[in-house]
Amino acid sequence: MFAVLSRPRKLIARVSVLFSMFWLAACDPIAMNGSASTGGPSIDPGAPVAVALLVPWGGGNAGDDALSDSLEKAARLSVSDLEGVKIDLRVYGTGGNPARAQESALQAVADGAKIILGPVYAESANAVAVAVANKGVNVLSFSNNTTIAGGNLFVLGNTFENTATRLVSFATRQGKRKIVIAHDQNIPGQLGAQAIVQAASVSGATIVASIGYELSQQGVFGAVPAIKEQTGNGGADALFLTANTAGALPILAQLLPEQGVSSPTTQFIGLTRWDVPVQALDMPGLQGGWFALPDPAVAAAFSSRYQAAYGAAPHAIGGLAYDGIAAIGALVKQGKSDALTSAALTQGAGFQGTGGVFRLLPNGTNQRGLAVATIRDKQVVVIDPAPKFFGGAGF
Repeated sequence: MFAVLSRPRKLIARVSVLFSMFWLAACDPIAMNGSASTGGPSIDPGAPVAVALLVPWGGGNAGDDALSDSLEKAARLSVSDLEGVKIDLRVYGTGGNPARAQESALQAVADGAKIILGPVYAESANAVAVAVANKGVNVLSFSNNTTIAGGNLFVLGNTFENTATRLVSFATRQGKRKIVIAHDQNIPGQLGAQAIVQAASVSGATIVASIGYELSQQGVFGAVPAIKEQTGNGGADALFLTANTAGALPILAQLLPEQGVSSPTTQFIGLTRWDVPVQALDMPGLQGGWFALPDPAVAAAFSSRYQAAYGAAPHAIGGLAYDGIAAIGALVKQGKSDALTSAALTQGAGFQGTGGVFRLLPNGTNQRGLAVATIRDKQVVVIDPAPKFFGGAGF
């Protein structure tokens, strides 16, 4: 996979599983004003609370079926870990299809669901939220696509904004204030670049240049001279890469050092996980680079708990289902009839999840506590721990 120059076109053409999960263009997003309503269903805290879990099984896609299985198992594990709360978890298949997702959501509400957890794909999540908005039901989707967030739709996935804010803030504290961005010219790459620009404006960093490239062999190769020029003559001390390990990152990590651009002289910073898959840690060009990841100790504890229960590791986003149930359970445990309203879901203290602390925001997005790590001797080394609560270091 990482024999970079032998088969570059095939390597670049591969699309990250996580991006394909989350970043599907949404139609007619419901976030009309970018803020959450205060509405939601009234519940009887003493009775079991019906929660609908919408997963993409039923469409004939083996990958979707495996993901669905992991999401359901994680959700049921979370239900079993709750104390003093009764959750009636009901699972519905969407087939990975927006129209079917809407049908499933409406059926779930007719069956008594007070909140919807899922679905995965952004377009389906958007369709579901639109369908149940007038029912007073909130949707906690597994997407990380912030363009669909708002109204009764929340995204649980870690967002580009979270990662960019964490890394740019850390970089400025280390004296790395002049940033060049290199990004794919696709939706994830462009939105990732926007998140970095926004984070820089808040942290006081300067964007020296933003260099886009077509996701092809010719496009990536052609971008290298411009990146070299901007990181040299432009006086930049940091290079932010939006590419992932299944796309252009391996090629950039090889070509840029060959052209004299490398960490830590020009600090490489990644918007995506550089430790997934584990083989990425062997890439010489990524040694010394920075990236963000969930609290490793908390994530490892969840993975171990899941493995012990089911005999296999959870899917990469399986923990989001656990997080959703954990948040719902924590709110219901307070014994209030308005526990599942948007106002309650966005309470400032947040929740403890499978990757550390997180909270939902009134605009439908989220904040997650992330650690900053580097790759040193082909090993992940945390250089700035994840915050344990909101308002502490790292936020």
